[in-house]
Amino acid sequence: MLMPQGRVVMVSGATRGIGRAILDRLLEAGCVVSAGVRSTASLPAHPRLSHHSFDAARAGAAEGWVAATVARHGRIDAVVNAAGINTRGTLLDPDETAMDAAWTVNTKGPLRVIRAAWPHLAASGSGRVLNIASLSGKRVRNDNLAYAMSKFAVMALTQEVRRLGHDHGIRASALCPGFVDTDMTSHVTNWPREKMTRPEDIAVLAEVLLHLPNTASVAELLVNCRHEDML
Repeated sequence: MLMPQGRVVMVSGATRGIGRAILDRLLEAGCVVSAGVRSTASLPAHPRLSHHSFDAARAGAAEGWVAATVARHGRIDAVVNAAGINTRGTLLDPDETAMDAAWTVNTKGPLRVIRAAWPHLAASGSGRVLNIASLSGKRVRNDNLAYAMSKFAVMALTQEVRRLGHDHGIRASALCPGFVDTDMTSHVTNWPREKMTRPEDIAVLAEVLLHLPNTASVAELLVNCRHEDML
């Protein structure tokens, strides 16, 4: 049985791509959404939507966003970590700039948000953490090791949230899509855009994961637009 609507959900990366699709879907589902964004220019006006400054690369930004959310809405029931970058860093490139950027935004960004929101998620009794990971966090199919390593680490982060949060009613899931038709895949030329997964379909799955009861926890959900051997 799904939990009731009206839960307070923090969503990062909510201005575009998967994050924006999730924001729209949760508002349609009756949730209260706190969007953590760098710019509010593209966000819609909605009575159940608030937006707050959040830069995943900046230390202290998560704490400020959590404090602002609690001040505005009184509680936090769920966190969706959708902010991410796809910087390219390879194994043999001695320049680690891309590696550092991917680690900071894709891995430490979600870590900091979860840590800051932890006491509120525990107080909820049915706190939810949804990390938008990637199939690149399950296998390596190209030379962009920077992105893959950061997403593999997100899988470890999700497992630790599940372990540490279980007795507090906190459940965590890693949603792992392949190619999704967003600007993050604009560089992809080996797969047609019309055959990529739509961000709206990822948002449907995100809504389900956030509303499952404590007795139906999903650790990982792998979503692909093409055939691959089972991971």
